[in-house]
Amino acid sequence: MVAFILHGIEEGLLFAILALGVYISFRVLDFPDLTVDGSYPLGAAVAAIMIFKGSNPFLVLPLSILAGALAGLLTGILHTKLKIAPLLAGILTMICLYSINLRIMGRPNISLSPYLGHKTVISILKGVNLPLKNIYFIPLIFLLVVIALKLLLDLFLHTELGLAIRTTGDNEQMGRANGINTDTTKIIGLSLSNGMVALSGALFAQYQGFADVGMGIGMIIAGLASVIIGEALIRGKTLGIITFEVVIGAIAYRLAIAAALKWGYNLGFKPTDLKLLTGLLVILILSFPILKTKIKLKSFDGDFLKKPEISDFPDKSPNYTD
Repeated sequence: MVAFILHGIEEGLLFAILALGVYISFRVLDFPDLTVDGSYPLGAAVAAIMIFKGSNPFLVLPLSILAGALAGLLTGILHTKLKIAPLLAGILTMICLYSINLRIMGRPNISLSPYLGHKTVISILKGVNLPLKNIYFIPLIFLLVVIALKLLLDLFLHTELGLAIRTTGDNEQMGRANGINTDTTKIIGLSLSNGMVALSGALFAQYQGFADVGMGIGMIIAGLASVIIGEALIRGKTLGIITFEVVIGAIAYRLAIAAALKWGYNLGFKPTDLKLLTGLLVILILSFPILKTKIKLKSFDGDFLKKPEISDFPDKSPNYTD
C-alpha cells in the first residue's frame, strides 16, 4: 500500500510541473492553449532521442524546455501576428508537432530501459547509495524539484514582466492602455507555459522508461483537472497559495486515477479506460458547483412551499392586563 501511494505521489509531482504550465496559460493568461498535447511529447521526444544516442540525461532537460518554449512561441505568433483564434492556433501547432515528434524520434516510440544501457535521471537516482530508502529518496527529489519550480514561478510572476503577463490575462485592454505590449507578454507566457510542459514530458519519459508519439493525447485535460481539483480542495487568494493548490491538485488527481485503475476492476474498468476516467473526473468536478447550487435551491423551494404551522409563528398578541 505504501509503495502504491508513493508511486502515485511520484507521478503526481511530475504532473504538477505540467499543471503549473497549464495554470500559466489557462489561468494567468486566460488563453485556452491546446499546444500542451503536442509540447508534452515534444519534450519527451527530445530527451529520449538524445539519451538513446548517449547524451547526459540531466543535460537534455534544458533542451527539452527550449523545444517546448519554441512550440509555445509558434502558437503565440500564430495568434498575435496572424490573428488566429487561440483555440485554433493551439490546435494547428499541436497537429504540426505530431509530425515533428515523429521526425525527432524517427519512430513511433523509443525505449529507455536501463537494461539496454540507457542512463536516465531515475536510474542515476536509484544508483545513489544513501541511508534513506530508494522508495522515499526519489519522491523526495521530485518534491524538491517541484517546490523549486513553484517558488521560481512565484518570483517571476511578481517581477515587472510577470505582472505585465498577469495584467494581460486579467484585462488586456487595460494592459494596453498602460503601455504593455500584450502581444509580447502573450508570446512569453505561452513559451514559459509550454517549456514547463515539455520539461514534465522529458522527466516522465525517463520515469516510465520510454517515449511515445501519442503520449500527449489528453494531457491538457490532465493539467486542467489538476488545476480544478486544487482549487476545489484549497481556497487561496494569494499567488503562492494558488500555485500550491495546483501542486496538491496534481497529486490528488494522479492518486485518484491510480486508485480507480487499481480497484476499478470490480466496476469493469480497464487500464485502457484511463482517458475515460480522466474525462469523467473532470466533468464531475466542473459540474459539482452547479449541482450543489441546484440542490440548495430545491431545498429552499421545499422549505418555502411547506405549509406553515401555527407553532412556526411566535405569539405576538398584546398582553393586556387590567
